Amino acid sequence: MDFINENLPKEFRKNEKIVFSSKFACPESGFTIEEIEPRLFSFNSPYGACPECEGIGVDLYIDPKLVVPNDKKTLIDGAIIPWASSSTLYYAQTLSSLGKHYDFSLETPWRDLPKKIQEVILYGSGEEEIKFSYDDGYEKYSSKKSFEGVVNNLERKYLETDSDWKREEISQFQNETECERCKGMRLKEEALSVKIKELNISEVSRMSIQNAYDWFSNLHNHLTDKENKISVHILKEINERLSFLINVGLDYLNLSRSSGTLSGGESQRIRLASQIGSGLTGVLYVLDEPSIGLHQKDNIKLLNALKRLRDLGNTVIVVEHDEEAMLSSDYIIDLGPGAGTEGGEIIASGTPSEIKQNENSITGQYLSGKKYISIPQIRRKAKDGRYLTLSGATGNNLQNVTAKIPLGTFTAVTGVSGSGKSTFVLHTLYRALNLMINKTITKNMPKPFKGIQGYEYLDKIIDIDQSPIGRTPRSNPATYSGAFTVIREWFVNLPDSKARGYKPGRFSFNVKGGRCEACEGDGVITYEMHFLPDVYVQCDVCKGNRYNRETLEIRFKDKNIADVLNMTVDEGVDFFENISSIRDKLLTLQKVGLGYIKIGQQATTLSGGEAQRIKLAKELSKRATGRTIYILDEPTTGLHVHDVKKLLEVLHTFVNKGNTVIVIEHNLDVIKTADWIIDMGPEGGVKGGKIIAEGTPEDVSLVKGSYTGEFLKKILSKNISKKSA
Repeated sequence: MDFINENLPKEFRKNEKIVFSSKFACPESGFTIEEIEPRLFSFNSPYGACPECEGIGVDLYIDPKLVVPNDKKTLIDGAIIPWASSSTLYYAQTLSSLGKHYDFSLETPWRDLPKKIQEVILYGSGEEEIKFSYDDGYEKYSSKKSFEGVVNNLERKYLETDSDWKREEISQFQNETECERCKGMRLKEEALSVKIKELNISEVSRMSIQNAYDWFSNLHNHLTDKENKISVHILKEINERLSFLINVGLDYLNLSRSSGTLSGGESQRIRLASQIGSGLTGVLYVLDEPSIGLHQKDNIKLLNALKRLRDLGNTVIVVEHDEEAMLSSDYIIDLGPGAGTEGGEIIASGTPSEIKQNENSITGQYLSGKKYISIPQIRRKAKDGRYLTLSGATGNNLQNVTAKIPLGTFTAVTGVSGSGKSTFVLHTLYRALNLMINKTITKNMPKPFKGIQGYEYLDKIIDIDQSPIGRTPRSNPATYSGAFTVIREWFVNLPDSKARGYKPGRFSFNVKGGRCEACEGDGVITYEMHFLPDVYVQCDVCKGNRYNRETLEIRFKDKNIADVLNMTVDEGVDFFENISSIRDKLLTLQKVGLGYIKIGQQATTLSGGEAQRIKLAKELSKRATGRTIYILDEPTTGLHVHDVKKLLEVLHTFVNKGNTVIVIEHNLDVIKTADWIIDMGPEGGVKGGKIIAEGTPEDVSLVKGSYTGEFLKKILSKNISKKSA
């Protein structure tokens, strides 16, 4: 609009053009922004999310290293993995046509092919047309066209297909890269332009909870009086919520940490922090093992948080195995005496001191010290003086870490939550060994490191985690451990089976013949529920037995195959006491403390700890080479101290055979039995990522600044007093 100052004489009046706008706009650059609302700062809202990655922060792309993981292979031997498994001749004929056009041999190893040829195969020939010849068995035909390229072909199919199965198949060749537009910040440019103290919301949310608390606590010093009046209540709320998270031992987590990367214990403690903040009274809180993944130092914070909930006038019930949690409680209910069918009774109830004095309570006997896990008299040394050395690890919060692991020993990697244990052991060491020993490239490549030595002394690496042994009712301990194969063979060799001409498949519930066809051998009918877990209902035809009438007529000692699967492992050991091939398989399950589970128990009903111990039993039944390295992440999760004792016997059995065992662990009963400790810290998150102490438990207990050492010193001194007593 034109503006004229009418207060001036006419000869001095000038026309000035002044621009007014109803929008938030910059007259210099033309940058505009809508009215600022909370949704602008949410990457879950289309209003605030980065338009390129839609708020995810990463872009998916087909990784050439996953398409051709082994560059020593030739094209004719299946170097291109997505094409190698195809039954059609189309891909082989396509490569043959490319070979003729560009004059290269399909028998040349991928790494020896010229760079240009590799680029054409992966990304296409551009506008250059190639003559392709095909023979489908009925007729021969040819066409002249440009070549799309393997990578482009997979990307197109991924976008065009409606098949979830096809997408999942292609996704194994995908990797993630940071979104180029938002640089992983997940929000659109307008949201990232709003800054407080030179930081936008994404930069603040990338801080650890402790750093964010410090930043917000000091923010009032950098605001004007007017801004402080506006923000006083908001800052009070933010600081209170952050302090609740710190009080439950989560100060090391980043605010922007993806929920999918949180452990069960971390997720539970976040929910606990929100409840503490609500200030409710008269509420019953039930927690299932909140101490999972917690160092003893952080455990104290958790127990104080639970006591605060109690002191507000609430009732707190905790399912827990942690000794400190039990001793801090007001009342204990001890269930047992055993597990599975041998449990289900209240053995003792009362205050911790009353439980200690109850002779019937195994828990009480461990709390009183009458029963305990003993400390080894001798710590093992490195086998033949050999070490596995990983140097220069810098993944996540690791600060150029170099560690030596003595081979042929039991090594515990310890440290406070978030100190870098998982990054070092699982994401760097395990993946590096997988790459070196198995010579395969996978989507999960190791985090950055400079070098690894000593892996040539190993021939096998096994990660025994708590993932399910199967995701359907057909999977069970018998099939996973290999016991079911010998059980079926035994039933096949019975006189009645031979007379009827039954083969091993007759006693399998995975193939037609002997199984119940109504449930297809599951024993249950599965009802898929949208947005809810599947529902399993017992089959009306076989009543959960899985087999048809004819198969169930074959009996041994008056028990049919369904009766055997319904036995506990302990019952099975007695039932097959004279059949060593079956009994030996079941004994391994018994040794890891799973005598109470049923031989044919559905995998979907097993806990993570039970699944892990079944995997241990399977490894225990194999012939040891003495050159295997076993890696376990918190194997004591969900275990009573009596079960921990059995677990340690198994792990030390592996080591006694010359193998190497590495555990990530907080449980002091496990740590004190280790031959070697690598203690990380000193704190979590950005304040961690260093090796604080290395050596035997006795060595680490003397290191100042090691939280693990502090607690070890107490437990080792207890052991000395027991010996003197």
